[in-house]
Amino acid sequence: MKRLLRCIALVALAAGLAACGPPRKSVFPPTITIQQMEVRPNGLWHLVLRIQNNSYTGMTFHSIDGTLQVADDIPVRLHADFKRDIPALSGDVTTLDILPTPAMAKALAAVAAKGSAGSLAYRISGSTNATPEREKETKEKPRDFDFHGNDWLSPVPGIPNTYR
Repeated sequence: MKRLLRCIALVALAAGLAACGPPRKSVFPPTITIQQMEVRPNGLWHLVLRIQNNSYTGMTFHSIDGTLQVADDIPVRLHADFKRDIPALSGDVTTLDILPTPAMAKALAAVAAKGSAGSLAYRISGSTNATPEREKETKEKPRDFDFHGNDWLSPVPGIPNTYR
């Protein structure tokens, strides 16, 4: 009986000491979408990408490396280096310019001709490099988080060459 009580006391002590450590906050991959796209006079597409931190801890985002595919055409590369501290369950934006393929530009022109009733499907995927807050404290290296998603771009009424 004494032996059983000692074991219970030892387990309770170990559990109490384990509970004294810092709380672990869950880290989840971010969501990245096109918040806005503007077609520049030189033909480049100026993208405003929204990075939504889905984690229960703040994260410092360092880069995005992925692809954008519009209208089942060949994907184009997305790459941007930056530094954004995004709090838990919040979002921020970064910008980058891409050169669309001729088929992508043609598909967008067809949508623009329909006005605000038109929409263009896109697929975005890749990885983003980020450091969660708790890992900054322990000096760990940044990690890569995969992202992927499908969405639509539609012309913004009253603002030419702009899509959301």
